[in-house]
Amino acid sequence: MTQPDSASAPVPPFLRDPAPMLARIRGQWAGHQAGGGRHADLWIFGYASLIWRPDFESTERHATRVHGWHRALKMWSRINRGTPERPGLVFALLPGGSCQGMVYRVPHREADAALAALWAREMPTGVYDPRWLPCQTPHGAVPALAFTLSRRSPNYTGDLHPQQVREIFRDARGRYGTTLDYARQTFDALRQHGIHDRRLARLLDLAGN
Repeated sequence: MTQPDSASAPVPPFLRDPAPMLARIRGQWAGHQAGGGRHADLWIFGYASLIWRPDFESTERHATRVHGWHRALKMWSRINRGTPERPGLVFALLPGGSCQGMVYRVPHREADAALAALWAREMPTGVYDPRWLPCQTPHGAVPALAFTLSRRSPNYTGDLHPQQVREIFRDARGRYGTTLDYARQTFDALRQHGIHDRRLARLLDLAGN
């Protein structure tokens, strides 16, 4: 379903309290630690800005692929890459397909601080559905924390017309810069790790690149 154009997209209220979700994730991670070995550390899957600005220290990082989810520039951004009057777009991990990205290993002693920083950055309104997705690493499969989005979320854009995307690339700007710069940075970071996102390349073509 096509949503209203970016300028008239509805502004959702406060979505969900993020604190209980953080407590749940911490509890699940504690369960993973019981397995010892590679599971004792925190693994995080990055598919967009976490690739080029992770904001946490990691001892390992590997290109990987998750199945059952795909990267899509289909989430409204009214602060970071747009405004309430002219929303921008950011990536979300949506159900279906697969997604190439990066998986990071955070030592268990630094995991609590990394989770707190991630929640402050990604979850101030509880918009994402954080979940554990299996990722392949040189050590075998690990459960990695990923930030997914429900298509029922008021921040999900639905299918946008190409002209809407062009206008957002041209006009949307938030506290961290433009939607177009964000999309370009993600595309370039993926390429640096040998990942070519054809869907994103086609979107960037709409900006005249």
